Order: sequence, then C-alpha cells, then structure tokens
Amino acid sequence: MKEILLVARLKIHSGQLEAFKQLAAVCLKTVREKDSDILQYEWFLNEHGNECIVFERYRDSEAVLKHLENFSEITSAMLSLSNLSLEVYGMPSEALNHAMEKFGIKPAYSCFQSL
Repeated sequence: MKEILLVARLKIHSGQLEAFKQLAAVCLKTVREKDSDILQYEWFLNEHGNECIVFERYRDSEAVLKHLENFSEITSAMLSLSNLSLEVYGMPSEALNHAMEKFGIKPAYSCFQSL
C-alpha cells in the first residue's frame, strides 16, 4: 500500500482555542494552495473545544514529505498550542520516518501496516 493515512489528535491547551482555530484556518488554506497530492484533509473539533482530530490521506510518503515541508513553520506554532499524538497507517518511507522525528513527534507516533 503506497497510500499513507495519518490520524492526528491535537489536545488544545487551555485558553488557546481561538488561536488554534486561526491556525487551523491557515492550515486548510495552505493545503488548498500547496498540497496537490493530498487525497483527504479534514479537521474535527470536539464539543468542548479542547481536542481536534485531523484525518489526512496522501498518495504516498513523498506527498507527506511535501506537506511537512509546506508546514514547517505552521507545525511549530501548532505544537505550541496543543499536544500532538499521531497514528500512521501504511508503510512510510525511511525519509518520512526521519522527517517526523525531526518535528519531534516520534514519541507519540504509532505505525500500522495493512494486512
């Protein structure tokens, strides 16, 4: 399976919901303008406004790498507003695994392969 599915769970820090929503709008705009190989990108906020789930589906690891490159500055800002845990479905390339480690998300990262 070349496709990569990411499920990001963002626990929003207390008092940061409005800033988080503003940054989420920037993320959505950036994806529309710069990520041509993304197949799905959807954000869901819980009723309490303290947790957000993002479903991301990409053609392959290279598409995720391009997304990470487009989001390098935005990711740092997002991580200052929330705690991230990430699940990866598919077979990420070594380059993608390395890039995720550079963003400091390795400890909250789980990878699932298709059967």
